[in-house]
Amino acid sequence: MPTALPRDPTPDTLVELLERVATEDAAALRALYDLTSSKLFGLALRILVKREWAEEVLQDAFVNIWRYAGDYRAGLSAPMTWMAAIVRNRALDFLRRQKASGAAAETQWSEALDDILPGNEADPSEETLLSQEARRLRICMEQLEASQRQAVALAYLRDQSHSEVANAMQVPLGTVKSWIRRGLDKLKACLGGL
Repeated sequence: MPTALPRDPTPDTLVELLERVATEDAAALRALYDLTSSKLFGLALRILVKREWAEEVLQDAFVNIWRYAGDYRAGLSAPMTWMAAIVRNRALDFLRRQKASGAAAETQWSEALDDILPGNEADPSEETLLSQEARRLRICMEQLEASQRQAVALAYLRDQSHSEVANAMQVPLGTVKSWIRRGLDKLKACLGGL
């Protein structure tokens, strides 16, 4: 009889499940999905905005987790960090494909998309699973001016060029370049000071 899985899995639980997934244990993949899919879906949704796109990317990400679980190394990153990187990469690849087919034009920046940036209130279970580096980055991102934070997020989370960011934010290209440069300088100083 299988043991009950915790609601908020520890990294050790996730490592054990990834090891089992590497041996092609379908039950372990299901358990891993049940424990992590809501957080990983949230990440995909923050990047992609559209629910149906995030669902597609999450499915693709779990296919990759199934294929590459044997490549996971606990000494290099936390299991949630490794899986989040897969989701992020799949989401960015999806955005590139959408951009190439012209569908990305449907997703313009709006004030509602400010929600993709970290807020001051953190979900305790999510905070526990975030790596120390991610928490440091969140703290530093909060210190940026809103325009800098938005420009940096579009350029690096959405993988948009400076021109695309300028179009999305409806400001001159030089302004966007300044915001991104100053924002990155502030992030570098902040991350170096923490």
